[in-house]
This record gives sequence, structure tokens and C-alpha cells, in this order.
Amino acid sequence: MGKQLKSITAELQEFIEKQHLFFVGTAAAEGRVNISPKGMDSLRVIDANKVVWLNLTGSGNETAAHLLKNNRMTIMFCAFEGKPLILRLYGTAKIYHKRDKEFDEYQTLFPVKISTRQFIAMEVDLVQTSCGFGVPLLDFKEERTLMDAWAENKGPDKIVEYWKNKNTKSIDGFETQILPD
Repeated sequence: MGKQLKSITAELQEFIEKQHLFFVGTAAAEGRVNISPKGMDSLRVIDANKVVWLNLTGSGNETAAHLLKNNRMTIMFCAFEGKPLILRLYGTAKIYHKRDKEFDEYQTLFPVKISTRQFIAMEVDLVQTSCGFGVPLLDFKEERTLMDAWAENKGPDKIVEYWKNKNTKSIDGFETQILPD
């Protein structure tokens, strides 16, 4: 059934690259635990112990706020088609904004999007698989295009304004550092 590994195997990397959806979990020492669904071709396996994901603009910025308080993060993938599997990546993560030199390096790994808010790099220290027998079979239809259309309509300046209004603090009032001081 389940296994614990020290790194992402080639087989698990192939599984990750086929997924249309993953979940990110973070928590500060106090306040709420956050679990966010992610998609839109926004994760890359850099090596056996490092992944990077493109964090797009959203209604909140909980992950960033939590990582500034406590850099632990879990990423979970579920096989919704094919062989059943749940895969969790455990580790520590760091946020990179447009003002950071690493941002440009990570941007080369992804399509350029106006809604790009941050890149989050995770050092993986534990990989865990479990059976996934209880995960339903679902058919992938297509990616949603609403995020890209919304961001294109707003444009870069209004996206930054949106960040000022919606993404500078978590729901528990923690700073996100989305904007420079």
C-alpha cells in the first residue's frame, strides 16, 4: 500500500507531470490551516527533491502568508483516472516575487501570464504514496480559461491594484509581502 521515500522517483515525476490538479497545504503556528487547489500547468519538478509552482493571483494569498510564518508545506496529488494513487510531497518552501532574481529564472519554466503572482520553490524532504482506493474516477474535460481572461481584461496595473486590495494580508491578518515595502 503506502510507501515513504526520500525523493521523487522517475515514475512519480511522470505521474506528477500528468496531473491537472494538485492541492497545497500550509499553516502558521496559529490561525487557520489552508488547503488550496491548483491547476493550469503550474508545477515543475526541478529534481528529485525540488519542485516549483507558479502561484497565480487569487482571492487570497494564504500560502504566502503562512510560509513567511512557518515554511512547512505539503503538496498532494490524487489519481482521478488510471491506476489509483495518492502522492504527498512534504518539505519546506520559499516564495519568490518579481523583485527577486530567482523569479526570472523560474519564469522561464512556465508560460508568461499576467496573473503570475509568485513562484514557490519547495525542497522536498519526504515523499509518501498511499493507495488512493477511495478517490473517485473523474474524466478531465478541459482547463478553465476564466483566470487568463480575467487577468488580461484587468491588465498589469489593475492586477497590482487587486493585490493591494485582496492579497497583502491573510484572513488571519498575516502579512504576505506581495508588494515591496
